[in-house]
Amino acid sequence: MIKISVKSTEVRNQRGKAKVSGKDYDLNFQTVWIHTYDRSGKPSPYPEKTEIILEKNEQGAALFYPEGDYTLAPESFYVSRNGDLALQPKLVKLTPKPQSAA
Repeated sequence: MIKISVKSTEVRNQRGKAKVSGKDYDLNFQTVWIHTYDRSGKPSPYPEKTEIILEKNEQGAALFYPEGDYTLAPESFYVSRNGDLALQPKLVKLTPKPQSAA
């Protein structure tokens, strides 16, 4: 399981015109911290900072993730038009494990 930590609800917006198509774009990003592993499966000592593109609601507002710990939803993965495995991150909140009575 890949753990992703959200530490801030701040959203960064980026707008512009695509160079190739000339179409307008309007993207919203949220910074997250992903707990990665090396190629041998050993956890990295520190989470790594990255940004994910957020979906929008019907009014066009960014649907940001509240602070907390998440993992990737199964629908995050898909096969691209080139036949490669691709990732469009969608997060699912992790539920804390119940504390055992001592």
